[in-house]
This record gives sequence, C-alpha cells and structure tokens, in this order.
Amino acid sequence: MLRRYEALMLAVPEITQDEIKNIESKIDNLVRKSKGTTISFERWGKYRLAYPVKKNDYGVYLLMRFESPSEGNELIKDIDSVFKIKLNNVVMRSMITHLGLDESMAYQRPKSLEEGNSTESSSFLKDKKVEGLISAVKSSGKKEEAAPKKEAKQEETVEKTEETQVEVEKESQDTESAE
Repeated sequence: MLRRYEALMLAVPEITQDEIKNIESKIDNLVRKSKGTTISFERWGKYRLAYPVKKNDYGVYLLMRFESPSEGNELIKDIDSVFKIKLNNVVMRSMITHLGLDESMAYQRPKSLEEGNSTESSSFLKDKKVEGLISAVKSSGKKEEAAPKKEAKQEETVEKTEETQVEVEKESQDTESAE
C-alpha cells in the first residue's frame, strides 16, 4: 500500500533555477530508490517572511508531493538528512507531512511577490477602514506645501551671508591698499 507525502521547503531568496532542479533531482532519486513515485514538484514563489530565517526576510517556497510504500519512514529520514546536510546552504527550513489518500490535492496560497501582490497604501487603508491613518497621510501632504516657504527663507539667509562675506572682503582689501 502506498502512502502519500508532501515536502514543503523554504529556500533562500537568491536560489537559482539550477539549484531548484538539483533539489528536485536529489529528492526524486531518493523516492525512486525506495520504490516510490514523484507526483509533483512546484515552485510557489518568493514571499516576505513573518520573521527573519537565517538572516533572510524573504524566502522561496517549494512543494514536492510523492508516494512511497508503507515502510516510508526510512525514506523520510533520508530526505530530512539531505535537507539538513547536503542542502543546508540552500534550504532554510523543511517540513514533511503525511497526506491521506482520500484527501484533496488542491490548496490555496496567496500571490507571491513575483505575481504582484502589492496594493497601494491608501486603497489598503480604505479597505481596512482605517480612517485615522488616511487623514494622517492626507495631512502630511499639507506639510509639503509649507516646505517651499521654508526653502525661500533659507535662500534669503544664504544670500545675506554671501553679501556679508563680500563686504568683509572689500574692507580687508581697502585696509591692505591703505597700508
């Protein structure tokens, strides 16, 4: 009787396609050696993490599903050791779970950063009904209008300083010529 498993991996954000293919082939070889079959291997994409993992704020999720004979415990240990020893510089975290044969293979996941999950901040705030923050964002625009007046005052001060320097230079030249 075959048992179905799912291996979810969190890889470093700089992972290349060659490294992904290397991960897939190493796990696939282990599954084949145990007389199992690989069902699927998917790259979910790059996501921002809730907290840093190995000093990375982002990570790339990979999902592999496979079937193995009922004595699959040895296979799980082998895959886990490959993640921890051979692929430890690429795979930051991994998790292998048993799936029931009658369970659905469908899943829902949020859009990755590569798929364009960004929303404009004001529309996000409106959707979440955070009016206090919206008014704070709008009032910060009024402060920007006052900035040109401040810059004009600074320019006047610079001009006066330059005029004073010119006058001092003229006086020093006059005293030098008088001597």
